[in-house]
Amino acid sequence: MDALETFKNIADPNPALSHRFGVFFFTGGVIPNPIDFRFQKVSGLSADIQTDTVNEGGQNLFSHRLPNKVNYNNLVLERGYSTSLIPSPLTTEFNIAFSTFKFVPSNVLITVFNDFQGVPVPIKALLFMKAYPVKWSISDLDAQSNTVLIDTMELAYTRFQTVIL
Repeated sequence: MDALETFKNIADPNPALSHRFGVFFFTGGVIPNPIDFRFQKVSGLSADIQTDTVNEGGQNLFSHRLPNKVNYNNLVLERGYSTSLIPSPLTTEFNIAFSTFKFVPSNVLITVFNDFQGVPVPIKALLFMKAYPVKWSISDLDAQSNTVLIDTMELAYTRFQTVIL
């Protein structure tokens, strides 16, 4: 074990597990959706800062890289395709967006949980502001496989931030 690994273990001997999470949609920004919170996978949790390169007159050894703006990837949510006759609020929102081109942005809270004596306790949360549907897909139908049909929903958003718990 190298020195960096030793430092990581001392800094946080109990890192969060990636399989304990919930996704909570707040319709109108405040009312939580009580149905759509279980997902198999969440990805796109990243941001990067775009920079502009500025050359200084007479300076040929280097260029200045100045921060310009923050770019966010789309939030990608995956879950088993629902066979319920009554669509969930999130499915309805996606259906409206793709059939009428009307959007109702909502805030999305992704919470990571830890287990405390058998009870899930929130330890970290990310809040995605003004999220709206931009892509919707269903996994391939394949008569030769025996896998779960996956519903993939992709959302754009204005920004995200860590929520202090």
